[in-house]
Amino acid sequence: MKNFADLTEREVLAVAISAEEEDSRIYMSFAEDLAARYPESAKIFEEMAEEEKTHRHMLLEMYEQRFGKNLPPIRRDDVKGFLRRRPVWLTKNLSLDTIRKAAETMEFEAERFYVKAAERTTDVGVRRLLGDLAEAEKSHENVAARLTDSILSADVREQEDRTRRRMFVLQYVQPGLAGLMDGSVSTLAPLFAAAFATHQNWPTFLVGMAASIGAGISMGFAEALSDDGSLTGRGSPWLRGLTCGLMTTLGGVGHTLPYLVPDTWANAFWIATAIAGIVVFFELWAIAYIRARYMDTPFMQAAFQIVLGGAIVLAVGILIGGA
Repeated sequence: MKNFADLTEREVLAVAISAEEEDSRIYMSFAEDLAARYPESAKIFEEMAEEEKTHRHMLLEMYEQRFGKNLPPIRRDDVKGFLRRRPVWLTKNLSLDTIRKAAETMEFEAERFYVKAAERTTDVGVRRLLGDLAEAEKSHENVAARLTDSILSADVREQEDRTRRRMFVLQYVQPGLAGLMDGSVSTLAPLFAAAFATHQNWPTFLVGMAASIGAGISMGFAEALSDDGSLTGRGSPWLRGLTCGLMTTLGGVGHTLPYLVPDTWANAFWIATAIAGIVVFFELWAIAYIRARYMDTPFMQAAFQIVLGGAIVLAVGILIGGA
């Protein structure tokens, strides 16, 4: 994948053209899905789809003037920094609020792309066009934000900038949650394998700390290098990496600390293991709650995935350690 900063002016225009074409198709699919239930809202998405087509034609004309008819084979999926959106538009009978959220995110990303692209171009005509398109996408974002005003009652829908809130989730909650999940689950097997292999607390504590810190460093670098944040608004990559790394380490340290119980105590191993098991229980349920609260995952689905997965990893560690 290419960094946004490494794109040529020709490639920037090519990415914009393919993005407008894809977004137009997505809006038409939204319109088709809403037509029977909310015909007025469906018309809005049809108009937005047509406007995206107009944007594409404007970009194509500018591209042909500057670089000819041949488009390089590059799409936004080939550029590091674009949000990886779930293909909600492939699902039928979506709620209007779900569609609105998706549209807000799409337009926010498009606006940021055009603003960043306009800052980099040296051609006056291209800069003007990209600036105009940024303003158009911003107006789309406002349309999407107001889309359900006449359908959702005031006491149900909070009056706030939902797009910015989702950006906060993407900047801090998502990397932190990913780290917490990895740290809490991935360290279970080595920790409990060491515990049941040695039946000694101090060696188990050392293994748990090594696994937690090692996982934190690995996850931190992986998150920092995954997205430079220039297009998505997800903030500093190193801040996200630090958040992810710290939460990964914290997730592993939580059930490692009980093994500081001195080995000189009576039944020290079983006391530490019982406390660690309780900590693991609360960790997994806390992760399930956070996923349900911030990541639009049904709570029971999140609980089933996290608790079951953690239980399996825990059992594997115990079986290997006791072998």
